[in-house]
Amino acid sequence: MEIILTGTGSPIPDPNRAGPSTLVKAGGSHILVDAGRGVVMRLAGAESGPPFLAAILITHLHSDHVCALNDVITTHWIQSQESATLKIFGPVGTEEFVQRQMHALEPDISYRVEHHDFLTNGPQYEVSDLEPGDSFTVNDVQITTAATEHSPVKPTIGFRLEHEGSVAALVGDTLPCDGVDELARNADAYVQTVLRRDILEPIPMEGVQDILEYHSGVAQAAETASRVGSKRLVLTHMVPAPQPDDYPDWIARAAAFFDGEIVIGDDLTTISL
Repeated sequence: MEIILTGTGSPIPDPNRAGPSTLVKAGGSHILVDAGRGVVMRLAGAESGPPFLAAILITHLHSDHVCALNDVITTHWIQSQESATLKIFGPVGTEEFVQRQMHALEPDISYRVEHHDFLTNGPQYEVSDLEPGDSFTVNDVQITTAATEHSPVKPTIGFRLEHEGSVAALVGDTLPCDGVDELARNADAYVQTVLRRDILEPIPMEGVQDILEYHSGVAQAAETASRVGSKRLVLTHMVPAPQPDDYPDWIARAAAFFDGEIVIGDDLTTISL
C-alpha cells in the first residue's frame, strides 16, 4: 500500500500546495480521499488520474475538500469515453452535492455529447451516502467509517482502509474524538489535518480564532497517534503552511507526544507501507 499526499494545502491559496486530497494505492486499486483544488494535476504527478480511480471517498463537504470533484468526474467521463462508472462515497448529503454539480455542468456536458461521437450520455457515476460505522469494499480493499468531530460541519466521517495486512486511517478535518481513535487504532499510517495552535492563537482575528475550534493541533494529533498505537503520523492540510526549513520544528512538536515515525511533506510525498 502507498499513501501519496496529492494535496497538502488548506483554503489559503498556495502555489506549492494543492487543496486537500490523498491518494491510496492498494494492489491495483487507486482510491482518492477528498478532492481539493488542483487534484487532477496532482494525480498526474502521482502516476494516476481519474480513469484509474476505483473510488473517491469524501470526508465532508467543506468547499476546500470538494471544489475539484467536478473536474475529477468530468475528466473521468471523457478519458474513459463513458465506458466506466466512477464510485463516490461520502457522508449524508454527498449524493445531493454531486447532483448539483452535474446541474452546473449541464451546458458543458451537452456541448461534449454533441461534438464527440464516443460520448452519448453524461458522466457515469454512482454515489453512496454513508452513515458512521458503515463498511464496504472497493475491489479487495476493506473500508470502514466512523464519525469525526468538525462541528458545525455535520455529518463528517473518516476512513480506515485495510489491504493485505496494511492499514491506513484518513480522517479529514476533525478534533480528537472516539471516531478518530477507532479508525487510527494500530494503523500503519494515520493521516491527520493539523494546525499550529502556538502560531495561530496570538493572532487577534475572528476568522483565525474560529478555525482553532474545529481542527486538531499538532500536539493533539500526536497524542491521538500515541494513545491508539499508530505506527506513523502523517501531517497534512497544515495551517499555516510551513516552509521546508520549518519542518524540523513541526516534527519536534509532534515527537514530544509520539515516538513513532512522523511524516510531514510536500505535495506528492509518498509513504510506503
